[in-house]
Formats: sequence, structure tokens, C-alpha cells
Amino acid sequence: MSPLALGGNVFGWTVTEPTAFMILDAFVDAGFDLIDTADVYSRWVPGNGGGESETIIGNWLNKRGNRQKVVIATKIGSEMGPGLRGLSREYILRAVEDSLRRLKTDHIDLYQSHHDDPATAIEETLAAYGQLIKEGKVRAIGASNFSTERFSASLKISEERGLPRYESLQPLYNLYDRAEFERTLAPLCRERGIGVIGYYGLASGFLTGKYRSEQDLSKSVRGEHVRTYLTERGFSILEALDRISARYEVAPAAVALAWVIAKPGITAPIASATSVEQLKSLVEAAKLKLDREAMELLDKVSAEPAVASTAA
Repeated sequence: MSPLALGGNVFGWTVTEPTAFMILDAFVDAGFDLIDTADVYSRWVPGNGGGESETIIGNWLNKRGNRQKVVIATKIGSEMGPGLRGLSREYILRAVEDSLRRLKTDHIDLYQSHHDDPATAIEETLAAYGQLIKEGKVRAIGASNFSTERFSASLKISEERGLPRYESLQPLYNLYDRAEFERTLAPLCRERGIGVIGYYGLASGFLTGKYRSEQDLSKSVRGEHVRTYLTERGFSILEALDRISARYEVAPAAVALAWVIAKPGITAPIASATSVEQLKSLVEAAKLKLDREAMELLDKVSAEPAVASTAA
């Protein structure tokens, strides 16, 4: 896969179908192929019922006739309505048909568990995925938002029971949100050869430099998601991004994504765009090679403060 994934979470939310078509066209024309979405996108928008993003992508695939040129990743497990959630065998076999119909395709390249489902046995979930793989409806499976313990347990059961294993992990990972993934999940993924496609590569847009004060939050409907990043550490990261982007003559977003791409074990960060113009900085990231000085500066300013020990 290409070293950058296009996030479909904005399709059907802040991006209409005609604009989404232009973004998708530009993404593929630039040489990229990985498109990430989920059945639940964008159910949170008033008037939506879920599946809007998959539907837009499916309409685009159908109109362009380019299914074999792209890698489609979607997710299952988030609530789609009363009783419609989780990773039970019955629900997986039902939900995959809905996603295939919306995507207008006969197979999903990467089918991901959107969230862990403690109420369902891991064996049941993996066996259901195994059936879909045998039927040719799914090529590979992945997991998103799993704890280290549950992800490790899933890999162990796959090995012991001869069931399909999660070949990828989709964690929250960017310059600001680093610690949780790097502490235990990153070593596990490297050790087991698991692909990593981190989401929120631009921290909900904060790392573009668009939001630098609470007054800026009103610039977008996604602004409120950025409030938690308006910290001293967050501003230090933006300052470093400004310095480095000026030196390389690229957008701060390109530098932020290039840092993720350069990290060991990362397959591709996921980032979304609401216009073709925004997409340009994402494309720049895949071509940008940061030198040691830039990487060390970003590592330093984004490092989370050590937690003081409470031991006696």
C-alpha cells in the first residue's frame, strides 16, 4: 500500500459527494491507493443513519470503474442502531453484506473491528472473519482501538486455533497523541509484523496550524475536537512545525504526517481532506524526507512529560 491513507470520515459530513469525488480522483491521480472508511461514518450528523461515507465511495468506484486500482478498508462494530453493534458472528455476517452493497463491490480488502467487543468471544469473531475470507468477501482483517492486552490475546488465539489474524492495527497516533501507542502497542506490532495505519494523523486538524486559540475553534464544525490540544505542549509542537515547514517550504500538515511516516513500523497514517487544496499538503508528506535535526526537534517538543513515581 501507499504510505498514506485517505480518511473517509468526512464524506457525508463536511464533504458532499461531488467534492468527495474530486478529492478521491486527485488522491488516486497522485499515485495513492488506500482509502479508509467505516460503516458508522457519518451517523452522528443530524439526518444521517450511517453508511453515508461507504455509499459515496461506492458511487465513486462504480462511476470510475477503478475498483482494482484501490485498497478499500472499512470497519464494523460501532453502533448503527438499536442492537446493531459489536463483533458477534451473526452481526458480522449481516453487516458485511450492508457494507458490500453500499461500496458496490464484491470484496473488502481490509475489514476491521472498529472497537473491541468484550461481550463476544474472540474465537467467535475471528471464525466469522474466517468464513468471509473463505467466501472471498474479505481479503484481510484488522483491528482498531484495541488495548495491548486484547490485541495480543487475539493474535495468540489466531495462532493456537488456526484462525485468521489481525494483519493491521489502527490506533490513535500523531505528534501529539504518542505515548499510548508507542509504549506497548508499537513494540508488539513490530515484533509480530503487524501493519499500522494510525488514525487522526493530523490530530483532528490541529497539526495543520489552523487552530491556535479558542477563537479559532469556530472555524470548523470539527473545531471542538481540537480544544484538548490547546496546551503549552501543543503550542510548542506548532512552533516546531512552523520552523520546519518554513525550512522545507511545505505546509505544517505535510511535516506532521512525514514525521509519522518516518517512524519505525508505521505502514501509513490516515488523514482526511475537505478539499483538493487540502489534499495537496497530504500528498507532499509522502514525498518529504525529514532530516535528523527535524526529527529530533519534533521528538523533543512532542515528548509527553514523564509521570512522577508515587512509590515510597
